Amino acid sequence: QVQLVESEGGLVQAGGSLRVSCAASGRAFSMYAMGWFRQAPGKEREFVASISASRSGGIRRYTDSVKGRFTISRDNGKNTVYLDMNSLKPEDTAVYYCAASYGDYTGVGLNYDYWGQGTQVTVSS
Repeated sequence: QVQLVESEGGLVQAGGSLRVSCAASGRAFSMYAMGWFRQAPGKEREFVASISASRSGGIRRYTDSVKGRFTISRDNGKNTVYLDMNSLKPEDTAVYYCAASYGDYTGVGLNYDYWGQGTQVTVSS
């Protein structure tokens, strides 16, 4: 069993930056692929970014709308995954969720094994 706890999100002006993190309980964190998703009001949860397990090379992938602006990274020593968000836009406003996949799934679907509770990120115009 893995528990995921996201850091507090926040309110930021358009063009600003914000980092959110997700701490995982338990051991073998490096063996999990990790993902970030977001859900805006009235919309479905959507894929943002993922990073594969360390054994798979820590390969990153991003949805097109955040490429060049967001960076996902992981610190296996701290059991933590990060999402650095730059050049934020009002359309980035959403609840952000981290997710973990023991099967090293890094896809855009919701086929992750564990989910965090979500953290609100609001970008004002």
